[in-house]
Amino acid sequence: MSKNVRIALVFGGFITAVAAAFYPIFFYPLTHKDEYRQVQKINRAGINQADVQPVVQHERMKK
Repeated sequence: MSKNVRIALVFGGFITAVAAAFYPIFFYPLTHKDEYRQVQKINRAGINQADVQPVVQHERMKK
C-alpha cells in the first residue's frame, strides 16, 4: 500500500470517527426537535429555573 493511500485512509477514518461521535450528540436532536422537546418538558417538570440557575448581577448592572 502506498504511503499516500495509507495517509488518506487514516485521515478518512479519523473524520468518520468524529462524525460518528457527533451524530447522536448534535445531528440527531437537530433533526428530531419535537421528540426532544417532549422529553425535556417531562424532565423539567416541577423545576424552577431560577432555583437551579440564579441570576447573577454584574458590577456594571448595579449602577
